Amino acid sequence: MAELPRPLDGVRVADFTRVIAGPSCTQALVNLGAEVIKIEPPEGDVMRRARPVRGNGISVIWSQVNCGKTCICLDLDQPEGRAVARDLALAADVVVENFRPGVMARLGLGPDELLAAKPELIYCSISGYGQTGPAAHRRAYAPIIHAEMGLIDLGAEPRGLDPQPEPVSHADFAVGSQAATAICAALFGRSRTGRGTHLDVSMAETMLAMMEWTGIEANGGMGGEIPTFWPAKAFIVRTADGQFAQLPGNPATTFPAFTRCMGRTELLADPRFSNQRARFEHVADMSEIVRAWAATFPDRDALEAAMEPMKLPVGAIRRLGDIPDDPWSVERGAFTTVEDRNGGTLRLPYSTVRASGYEVGLHGRPATQGESNEEVLRSVLGLDAGTIAALREAGVLVQPDTEAAPR
Repeated sequence: MAELPRPLDGVRVADFTRVIAGPSCTQALVNLGAEVIKIEPPEGDVMRRARPVRGNGISVIWSQVNCGKTCICLDLDQPEGRAVARDLALAADVVVENFRPGVMARLGLGPDELLAAKPELIYCSISGYGQTGPAAHRRAYAPIIHAEMGLIDLGAEPRGLDPQPEPVSHADFAVGSQAATAICAALFGRSRTGRGTHLDVSMAETMLAMMEWTGIEANGGMGGEIPTFWPAKAFIVRTADGQFAQLPGNPATTFPAFTRCMGRTELLADPRFSNQRARFEHVADMSEIVRAWAATFPDRDALEAAMEPMKLPVGAIRRLGDIPDDPWSVERGAFTTVEDRNGGTLRLPYSTVRASGYEVGLHGRPATQGESNEEVLRSVLGLDAGTIAALREAGVLVQPDTEAAPR
């Protein structure tokens, strides 16, 4: 049976990204079929050394956002390294970078220089606060963006808690997704106009767009009104088997329906629960009642069946490590197994989408640092063996014998 095509077959990407935000963008492009050439410094992407490691000593985190990429290793501190990098960028359809603004320009690889040489190039810059403005120069990591764009406060203030860190790098993966979407749109635009563009995608603005409270807070907040949706106050309960479960909705608005499911509509005569404002102020009391009711059910399925009149699901709170073997995940093929160079295996998320008539999703394997140095310079730039050997002897082209020790 013939292999299905991938949507971005024939698109070449020069990938100057590192850590998570940029690599998650180019990983999405790999999954859609793009040829991504990852250009790393002599010390490699810092995430290669992030624990835990598996197989050939490659970080699991690095593998998740770099699988299937072709990896070369160049010393951009040397003029010859910058020249090779420029040639690779100009041989690509797309350039993606996530340095602070100005870094690529100082290397002679900035958007103005490359677009002047190749006007049809799609050049995507991913940064914390954008390429312009007073914060453009600042270093940015997901936890900082979570703090400064209000996410941490949203988790703490409604619960009356001190701020707590987020366990997931939402801002990194969100901006990577937005950048990949922008790149695909730019490629489509170029197919009609022939023109390239410089895409400026920021983590800060992405997080603002990714939170449903942004518009509300930017327009004066709730102003004394009761929110229709209030995820921070939604009930978490426990069934008789000890399983925790998440119930959706704002208790102030959903509690009357819960009383009907419980067969206890008389609770609505209680002054604490008789109207939305009262319920809004007595969420803890409602939560205690609903938790006691949920504890009478043997498991999540039974609780969800009892809630059918509300037409609301019940979400079992599960460990992420259990998801690959969950029947839903197995049937859907949510995870795939990839190999490393030595035949070890990793289970990694397969794809966020399925596309009829196309193949999409994770493929290939995580490459070792500098693994494809000679292949890329020969096949993409047409360099001969002598030139490649000279670059290697000068330390411009680097290929460590083994992966760097994990941190």
